[in-house]
Amino acid sequence: MKNENPERKRSGRAKLALLALFFLLPVGASYVIWWLDLAPGTAGNYGTLLTPRPAALPPADPLKGKWVLVQFDGGACDAGCERKLYFMRQVRRAQGREMPRVARLWLVTDKVAPRAEVLAAIEGTVIIPAPAGVDFPAERSVADHIYLVDPLGNLMMRFPRNANPARVIKDIQRLLRASSFG
Repeated sequence: MKNENPERKRSGRAKLALLALFFLLPVGASYVIWWLDLAPGTAGNYGTLLTPRPAALPPADPLKGKWVLVQFDGGACDAGCERKLYFMRQVRRAQGREMPRVARLWLVTDKVAPRAEVLAAIEGTVIIPAPAGVDFPAERSVADHIYLVDPLGNLMMRFPRNANPARVIKDIQRLLRASSFG
């Protein structure tokens, strides 16, 4: 064995390394597919996709050409309402450098003026009285959801009232990455 040719030894090691790579490559590829969430046949979104249709939102310059998170609630704004407003603010902030592409809209469903401390906490949110005839699909009430409107003004997705923030952030990041507008 001591008289074995070093070139033959090196060739044998190379063959062994290629053989190991051949068998480990599918395992590595499966981890990449799982990590990037590219598995075929799996729903990649957390929010409920809606049939796109014009959202008929009131015209507001800060909303033009942006992805808009929309919430319906009364001006008295109970704890659930405040939680949704905070949630929308945090989801927008989590977009990092893409944050300017996302806007927030609170459509107030009654004539009650929001409290000053709520307004201070949600600075940057566009607040408009809900216009008559705005029809957003809901399981029970529009106040039970947070909606997403695309930059072209089409209603496209809704999230539950107590949504999982990490999954909503991931949905919106995916949309922003795939979209060249807004």
